[in-house]
Amino acid sequence: MRRRVFRLGLAALLMANALAAEPVAPSVIGLGQPLERAQIERYAITIFPDGRNLPPGQGSVAQGATLYQAQCAACHGNTGIEGPAARLAGSDGFIGWSDPLRPLRVLKHPLLVVSVGARWPYATTLFDYVRRAMPHHAPKSLSDDEVYAVTAHVLHLNDLVPSTAVMNRDTLPRVVMPGLGKTAPTQR
Repeated sequence: MRRRVFRLGLAALLMANALAAEPVAPSVIGLGQPLERAQIERYAITIFPDGRNLPPGQGSVAQGATLYQAQCAACHGNTGIEGPAARLAGSDGFIGWSDPLRPLRVLKHPLLVVSVGARWPYATTLFDYVRRAMPHHAPKSLSDDEVYAVTAHVLHLNDLVPSTAVMNRDTLPRVVMPGLGKTAPTQR
């Protein structure tokens, strides 16, 4: 009984001391460092569906065809449907559930994961992806003009823009993609 009273008394004393003590500020861990605006902007490269953050520059389908042969054809094939990497052209991608001929297309091309011509909803997403991840052997090595050109060529491979098209921050967001439907996103 005495032990119990002693323990309760000790617990009450410790609690009273803890309540009376001043709050302790958390210590600074010291990880990281403040970044300047220019350093942040280097990595803030996300391109939004409505075209926000598209950089200045431009590229034509013809320029893109030349770049595509040099940088992309080894993985995606000359017309965007051959090669070991993902299919870029065509509308018979893996998730074309509404296509009545889908079983036959999957038999012909079993590794078709959603091609640009099948289900990509925004042309700006294509630009963003190419800019960040391509070419596979040297990501982020293309200039903005080169990314516009390759994007224009891939859109042309899918019959989404004419062979005379020039893509830039004004024209690219207006391309209507098959995965989106009948309307393009409104630009802010």
